[in-house]
Amino acid sequence: MLAELRTIKAQLARNSTTSSQPPSQDKPWQPKSERQKTGRSSGAQPDHPGKTLKMSAHPDVIVDLPVTGHCTCGQAWDDVPVDTQVARQVHDLPDLHLQVTEYRADVKICPGCRSRQRAPFPTHVTAQVQYGPRVHALTVYLNVAHFVPLERTSEILHAVCGARPSDGTIALNLNLAAERLQDFEGRLRTALTHQPVLHADETGSPVNGKLHWMHVVSCAQLTFYGQHARRGLAALEHMKVLPKYTGILVHDAWSSYFKLPAQHALCGAHLLRELRGLAEHHGQVWAGALRESLRTVYHDLNAGTLSPEARTAFERRFDELLEEGLLANPAAPPVPGRRGPTKQSHGRNLALRCQQHRAAVLLFLHDCRVPFDNNQAERDVRAWCVKRKVSGGFRSEEGGCNFARIRSYISTLQKQGLSVWEGLVSVFTGDVLMPNFNP
Repeated sequence: MLAELRTIKAQLARNSTTSSQPPSQDKPWQPKSERQKTGRSSGAQPDHPGKTLKMSAHPDVIVDLPVTGHCTCGQAWDDVPVDTQVARQVHDLPDLHLQVTEYRADVKICPGCRSRQRAPFPTHVTAQVQYGPRVHALTVYLNVAHFVPLERTSEILHAVCGARPSDGTIALNLNLAAERLQDFEGRLRTALTHQPVLHADETGSPVNGKLHWMHVVSCAQLTFYGQHARRGLAALEHMKVLPKYTGILVHDAWSSYFKLPAQHALCGAHLLRELRGLAEHHGQVWAGALRESLRTVYHDLNAGTLSPEARTAFERRFDELLEEGLLANPAAPPVPGRRGPTKQSHGRNLALRCQQHRAAVLLFLHDCRVPFDNNQAERDVRAWCVKRKVSGGFRSEEGGCNFARIRSYISTLQKQGLSVWEGLVSVFTGDVLMPNFNP
């Protein structure tokens, strides 16, 4: 009874610092940072470059302001030459409105055979009346880059420039953009398989009221999103990246990832949260000691002060504390009449996982390319969580897949410092701006 009570209390006390629960579900006073105090004050530091608005060397409009009237001595200022000028600049948007371009194709009739010939229209002019590539790009930019719903996207365009595209028109823009980015996605898949280190994560992504999953595979310069009905290996195989990847894959120990041929590295931040939960809510002394040892060796490694002797001592201490964890969490006896493995305590499962995947947990100590955490993938996943909060999900699987492909393009451009706006405009002009696939 006491064990069940402790389990219930621990479940009620869970938050993002002691489990994999997202921070959005924390109580306002709960989160605690794992970062060590630096002694510096909050805000911008003395060497911060800042983002002050600066004078432009090439203003678009110059307005000269003459001195008029008379000086206090009676001299007319109109008769005095200008000595110098003092400049001030106002940075503002021009008056926005739709620019309508009318194409008039000549039609001629042959006087001999009466054959009728019309001049060809430009390839991008396919209808009698249509929106241009910049309007199409803006609808996609608002919906995919900033998660603005379709109806509000139309309202924004109407308020800004007078255009009011329908929901159907915006949906067609998304479909067309996804279709024209197929080549980008294929080249992105190939580029990711050649990266030395990749990060992977997943989050729920409802489709038509049913739970689907959004998967991300990324590195510092490339991002690939994939939408699928499954969370496990079937989704990873459908994305066609990780099944043939043999580099280092950083993840959070989801079992499906271990079925892949990659060399594995486990997220240390997840481990710290789980150890903290065991120490604070279950009174597991070994978990608190392991957490402090892990934090210390990580910060020493970052500071460049970790010696080979200290690394060896930590690994020895790591093994000892896991043995203590197994002793503190003995194996649960089999339940008579119940099939399958017996459910074990969270503490025992965590200690067993760290033993079984010891090399993956400690890989950051031996390979400088491997980060301690999986923050790269978690940052890339966060955008999808914002999308889910704004709209709740997608109406169809096709809509989710189209959104994933366009978002992959936008995220990759952002990581490489390329203009997302110019990229989306290029999609609708037919000459897609491609990022660097060999960063």
